[in-house]
Amino acid sequence: MSFSFRDASSHALVPYGWDDVWETEFAPHAAQDLVPGRVVRVDRSMCDLFTADGLIRADTSLVTPNDPMRVVCTGDWAAVDRDGDPRFVRTLLPRRTAFVRSTSSKRSEGQVLAANLDHVVVCVSLAADLDLGRLERFLSLAWESGAVPLVVLTKADTLADTTHLLADAEAAAPGVQVLVVSAATGAGLDTLTAVLTGGTAALLGQSGAGKSTLTNALLGREVQEVQATRDADGKGRHTTTTRDLLALPDGGVLIDTPGLRGVGLWDAQAGVGQVFAEIEQLAADCRFQDCSHHAEPGCAVLAALDDGTLAHRRLDSYRKLLRENAWIASRTDQRLRAEMRREWKLRSAAGREMYQRKRGGGGGHRRTV
Repeated sequence: MSFSFRDASSHALVPYGWDDVWETEFAPHAAQDLVPGRVVRVDRSMCDLFTADGLIRADTSLVTPNDPMRVVCTGDWAAVDRDGDPRFVRTLLPRRTAFVRSTSSKRSEGQVLAANLDHVVVCVSLAADLDLGRLERFLSLAWESGAVPLVVLTKADTLADTTHLLADAEAAAPGVQVLVVSAATGAGLDTLTAVLTGGTAALLGQSGAGKSTLTNALLGREVQEVQATRDADGKGRHTTTTRDLLALPDGGVLIDTPGLRGVGLWDAQAGVGQVFAEIEQLAADCRFQDCSHHAEPGCAVLAALDDGTLAHRRLDSYRKLLRENAWIASRTDQRLRAEMRREWKLRSAAGREMYQRKRGGGGGHRRTV
């Protein structure tokens, strides 16, 4: 794929996700003698960025707002001083997509974990009990991000048969590609690599999900430190402590993130609806438009429970996530959230089109073993 860049040096940024759309949006900053860079790591008031001249260190203090949703994060594209000591990040380009969670159950602030993603890869370890409710929670946020979710069931080598767990994960992730992978044996890595090549993907999951091991396998070298999980509960020890953006050998970048103990929802109603699409489709056939699916006559959701086509666990999880999301929404600035969501929707559409052009066209996403 060729690009019509105004600046020849921009070609060096293509492996990190740079394209014609970013180039056009950056033009006003280039006129101010600033250079583009992609944030690969944030460390308090400093960050590392990849630029056409290589990796640089820059001060972020000039773009540190009170709103935690707008602070510099891994995956951002930034306008940086061409030279100087120190160099400063002057502004961020508007994000196409962003994975956001609430910072705490007692607060109503959103925290951006990674920006400008094509894929959100939810990693789930098969060496521990499969928590479908947690998977549905991750996927709700993944869909809301504007990126394409992908589920990777890691550590497949720890089980003789993964058939039933794969089926359970697929049932909890309708419309999402689910892969069974072993970094130890290499099983499933070729398929995963093919999906991620050319784009930006963030690996998300609990500690012990095998994200760092998977990162090393995809990169073909030991980049991230790996520790063994605890035998008692299969949980990890937070080997990764920062969100690191790393270039993949065949193109594209990967963001490895620390293990997440909590994944509180933040403005994820549309994402919840996507994860529980079958329930939303059933609800459209209820007799009453405001049906709560508890005891109303003519409720298509309750009818599906009775005939066994809808599992009680799915409905319970759906209700729980909707209640949580409504509580968060009641405590936040809904106008601001709506504006931000509209902006991401428009930009993510442009980003997906460019991503497909990079890959030479695109097909749909299908579930694969």
